[in-house]
Amino acid sequence: MADTVLYEVSDGLATITINRPEAMNAMNVEAKAALRDALRAAGADTGVRAVLLTATGRAFCVGQDLKEHITLLASDRESGTRHTMNTVRDHYNPIVRAITEMPKPVVAGVNGVAAGAGMGFALAADYRIVADSATFTTSFAGVALTADSGVSWTLPRLIGPGRAADLLLFPRSITAQEAFELGIVNKLVPAGDLAAEAAAVARALAGGPTLAYAAIKESLAYAAGHTLGETLDKEDELQTRAGASEDHAIAVQAFIAKEKPTYVGR
Repeated sequence: MADTVLYEVSDGLATITINRPEAMNAMNVEAKAALRDALRAAGADTGVRAVLLTATGRAFCVGQDLKEHITLLASDRESGTRHTMNTVRDHYNPIVRAITEMPKPVVAGVNGVAAGAGMGFALAADYRIVADSATFTTSFAGVALTADSGVSWTLPRLIGPGRAADLLLFPRSITAQEAFELGIVNKLVPAGDLAAEAAAVARALAGGPTLAYAAIKESLAYAAGHTLGETLDKEDELQTRAGASEDHAIAVQAFIAKEKPTYVGR
């Protein structure tokens, strides 16, 4: 059987591919652990400058593997335990934290339906490039569950609390075009072009000023939970650090010389 998650590093870009196409990339225990571990590996690898998260087949990820889930719930009932729902703490939360907290940009290349936790993984990424045939749905309320995988935090920040409540309370499939209009999608491309376009975007980020990208990512996360005054102080801290970097000096020298900079990540 093929690995449930594929991991490859080339020229500073880590490509992480969810690989359960026969199950529309539903997340069973094996796949959740593999995705968590692959993202952690990419975050810790100093040779990785950017990450592309994508999937095989016709779906990006439809969230929890409900066939496995119902079996595990039955086992819990028989044993009088509640281990099954520990997956949020053990898998989904670490996956989202690995995406959002790594100091490098993460691109989601959404090739098809992104539902439930799969939508959460896409929303956690820093940039979403999406096939025009893809769809999004929150799914959770449809199986009598609440939001997880960070959706209750990321979705209202992208589209506003009112629209987020609508999509969570009344889950429905929204097209890639509607998702683009709502602000969920950064770039919409023809389905046949997704793989090449997503790789191009991710490689451009891998070749860019990664220290600056890390600071931008940190500042956006910080600003989401702090006042303007606190954010201004944070910007001062981060800009001072970025200004002292070798990458900044390289960028300024290249600008003056009208040359393309080659960044070193220092």
